[in-house]
Amino acid sequence: MQYYIITGASRGLGKALAEMVLQQPDTVVLGVSRHATIEHDRYQHQPLDLSDLEALRNNITKVFPAWKDASSITLINNAAVLGEIGYAGEQTNEHYSFVFDVNLTAPAMLMNMFLSAYSGANVPRTILNISSGAAQRPVDGWGAYCASKAALDMLSQVAQKEQDLRGANVRIRSLAPGVVDTAMQEHIRTADTAQFSETAKFNALHSEGQLVVPEEVAAKILAWLGKPSRVGEEVVIRVDTL
Repeated sequence: MQYYIITGASRGLGKALAEMVLQQPDTVVLGVSRHATIEHDRYQHQPLDLSDLEALRNNITKVFPAWKDASSITLINNAAVLGEIGYAGEQTNEHYSFVFDVNLTAPAMLMNMFLSAYSGANVPRTILNISSGAAQRPVDGWGAYCASKAALDMLSQVAQKEQDLRGANVRIRSLAPGVVDTAMQEHIRTADTAQFSETAKFNALHSEGQLVVPEEVAAKILAWLGKPSRVGEEVVIRVDTL
C-alpha cells in the first residue's frame, strides 16, 4: 500500500493532489487540515490548524501511524499562507509569526517527525515541500512569505544532505508549482498597489487565462513522484522542469 500524508488537503492544490492519489489503487491519503472536504473510503482526516503550534505538538504523532504494509510513504507539505500583503514597518509582528509558523515551523516539525517515525522503514520515503518562485526573488509586500519559502528551500537541501550522508533511502525536494489558480491568487489580486507593485501583473495573469488549474499541477507532481530519483537531481526544483 502507498501512503500519502498531505497538508492543506481541504482545498486548492492539496485537495487536487489527494483526490488524484485516491484515483489510483492501493493508495491511502491522510489529509491534515482544519476541515475535511473529501469523502473516500481510503481517505483519513486529521483535523489540525498548522498555525497552532501547541496543537501540532500535542497531536503530531497522529499524523504518522505505523503502517506495517507500506510499500512507500510520502509526506507533502502543501499548506501555506501568504498573510497580509504589506511593507515591512507597516505590518503587525503577529503577521510574521503566523506566516513563519505555517510555512516553515510546521513543515519543519512534520519533516522531523516523518524522518524519525519512519527511520526504520525499508521502503522508499519522500518528503515533498511545496515552495514558491517567490523564494528566489524579492516581491514587495510579501516579505514573510518570500523569506519563509526561501528558508524551506534551504531546510530541504540540508535535510537531503543529511539523509544522503546516512545512506538513507529518502528523497527530499522543495518544489515551486508555478502560478496556480487558488484562493491565494484571489487574495493577491485584491492587493492595494501601494502595498504590492505587481497587482496589475497578477490580475492580467488571471484575465488572460494564464493561471494553471490545480489538477494540472497535481498530475505533473504525481507523475514525477512515481519515477525513481535521478542521480544528481537538484533538491530545489520547479514544476516546469519535472
